[in-house]
Amino acid sequence: MSAGARREVIERAASHVFAESGYDRASIDEIARRSGVSAPVVYDHFESKQDLYRRLLERHLQGLLQLWREELAGDEPPADRIPRALDAWFRYIEEHPAWLLVFRDAPPELAEFHRQLRAEGLGSLVPLLAREPGAESLAPSADESSLAMATELFRYAVAGVALWWSEHRDVPREQAIATIMNMLWIGFDRVSAGERWRPG
Repeated sequence: MSAGARREVIERAASHVFAESGYDRASIDEIARRSGVSAPVVYDHFESKQDLYRRLLERHLQGLLQLWREELAGDEPPADRIPRALDAWFRYIEEHPAWLLVFRDAPPELAEFHRQLRAEGLGSLVPLLAREPGAESLAPSADESSLAMATELFRYAVAGVALWWSEHRDVPREQAIATIMNMLWIGFDRVSAGERWRPG
């Protein structure tokens, strides 16, 4: 097996171990066992457990961002592109258990790295929302802060449903997508049409 292929096997095994056990309880010995190698072989590819965890965070954040970029691109109506993107998101979750690491609290020694990664992710997602028709109407002011808040609302609402769904796999994926569309898309559609919430 080539070094690259061996590294891929280790990362795949580590994804499952970290997702199941969290950072603190995950061990290199268990990752090595599931990879079919010895612990020293793991250390040949990664300096430490922290190094391996960082690699998985980067990998899955970039994977999720690329998914959104690809699925939200194009000139089709948002009502077609958004559920398609959500379907791709849930399929990613099914295939990559370590996506959970992106939305879990990081261990203290990686907290700043995790914060920077999530800020980078937000910076990549805001332009995707900004290009949608009616995005300028999402908040009283169409400045960058308002778009960032709207993007965070979407990101964490979708992630929250995904976290719930990951523990309730008996619920069809289509039902989870429909719930998100009912709660988020209808509101976006109404705002885009000019409707506004007014206090009092």
